[in-house]
This record gives sequence, C-alpha cells and structure tokens, in this order.
Amino acid sequence: MSAMQVGLMVEPQLGGSYQDLLALARWAESAGFDGFARSDHYLDHTVSRPVTDAFTSLGGIARETSSIALTVLVTPITFRHPAVIAKSAATLHEMSAGRFELGLGTGWMAGEHEALGLRLPPRAERFSRFEEALAYVSAALGRSNGPVAGDHYRLTDLDLYPRPGAQVRMIIGGSGERRTPTLAGRHADEYNLFTVDPDTVRHRTAAMRKAADAIGRDPDAVTMSALVTPIVGADRADYEHRLAETVARRGIDRSALVDRLDQRGIPHGPVDRVAEEFAAIASLGIGRVYLQQFDPLAAIDLDNAALAVKAIRST
Repeated sequence: MSAMQVGLMVEPQLGGSYQDLLALARWAESAGFDGFARSDHYLDHTVSRPVTDAFTSLGGIARETSSIALTVLVTPITFRHPAVIAKSAATLHEMSAGRFELGLGTGWMAGEHEALGLRLPPRAERFSRFEEALAYVSAALGRSNGPVAGDHYRLTDLDLYPRPGAQVRMIIGGSGERRTPTLAGRHADEYNLFTVDPDTVRHRTAAMRKAADAIGRDPDAVTMSALVTPIVGADRADYEHRLAETVARRGIDRSALVDRLDQRGIPHGPVDRVAEEFAAIASLGIGRVYLQQFDPLAAIDLDNAALAVKAIRST
C-alpha cells in the first residue's frame, strides 16, 4: 500500500485575507504537506466576512509556492459557466507549473446563493447540469473529445488552447449516495468524501468502481480521499487540553463531542493512537486525507495540524 497523502484544507468563508491564505499555503509547503486546498464560498450561509475568491487567490499562491499541490475543493457549478471554469483551470495549470487540481461539485449552500442572487436549481436539475458540466470541462481541457450538446451547456468540437488534458487532475466531491460516486467513476481522478465512516466509504467506493468498470476505466486510477478534522495531542495531557479547547470553542459537551468523533471515525487522541486510526482509514482504500479546518484563517491551530501529519507519516 502506498503512503497516504495529506493536504491542509481551509474554509476562507469563515474569515481571512489573501495574506492569511498565502501564509497558510507557505506553512503547509514547509511542513511537508502534499497539498493545500481551499473551499469556494463567498459567504458562510448568510454571514458576511472578509473572503477571497478561490481561483484568483490560488493564482497568486501558485506564484509564491513551488512544490505543493493547489486545490479548489470544490467549486460549485452554480457559480461559474463551465467555459469559465475550464479556462481558469488551464490558466492556473500554467501559473502553478502543473500543480493545480480542479474540484467540482453541484453547489449546495442555499443561504449563500439567495443572499448573492445566484440561482440554486432544484437537486435534480443541479445533477443534470453537473453531469453536463463535467463533460464540457473535460472536453474544453482536452481530457476527452467534444462536441458537447446538452440541455444546459453546449460546446463545439473546436479545440481550445492551452490544452493541458489529464495533467489537470479532476476531483469530484459531494454527499450524493448514488450519482456522485457514479460520476466520479466516469470522470474523476479523485473522489472526495465528507466522511471516513467505514460502511459509507465501502458503499461509495463500490459504486464508484462499478461505474468506472462499466465504461472500461481502471477503478484503481481513481484516488479515494476524505475530509477529516482530527484532534491530536503530543501526549495524553496535550490531547485533553486540545479537546477542552475545542469543547469551549464549539460550546458542546465533552462526551457529546467524543461520541461524535467516534461515530464518524474521526481520529482523535495522542499521536500514537491517531496514527493507528489513520492506518485504519488507509486500509479502507483512502489514498489522501484533507485536514479540514473550521476556524478563521488566522486562528487555525497549526500545531494540531502538524501533529496530525506526524501521525499520518508514521503509518
């Protein structure tokens, strides 16, 4: 089994400047992370804070880093036409010397869409648009052949340049139980899950693999990844301290938090225990984890993230 990759995943809609974002990307690169990922939101539901644009900010970070993968995880197809997504991705591929990774999703945050005047179609239409957008972006980047003639998007068989093709890794993420893993099996280089619950991972992996097999793709070519928010301590006392801080910050009962972490399979504890839990996650076929941070950018606990990386690297 190859070593599991690890990315730092941040949520800028919780507040932070471009300089905050750049500092985190540089820190992640120096700390040995494989990737740096950010969400693509302008609001946290209906709460307005200082927030940067995903594609623009990653362009800047691409010129200020040298080795770390840079990922949008994920951009909703409700924000931008697929032509804009594809052209932005091809440009970021050049700016980053091939380090940009494109995550795509259906869009979901209703309050954000309503507040900004962006249309959020019904679920069935979103998935219909999403499927067409995947085909459009794949053709526009040169990953597949055009034309694309759908109910929502159309692209002629004209080749668009630059044409990076499969050099731009495509990630599909979402909580859909059937259509999301099916589309990942057909189109994605990586299928991203919101959970590491073993039963859910096995079920979604099987659906992805079945879809890949059906069109003659190698299912093993699709990396399975997951978002996790571990709580890690250098030792038991340090873990208890971090757990207490999390309890106070979230305003939740300690036992309720621990139960939630256990039920969701999220690693927590001293480094040695967390290493074992990440090894169990890897045994499910998860090849990459993103350490998801739910704090304003300037308040992210980098020591906790560094300890999580230490645990992962020791598996």
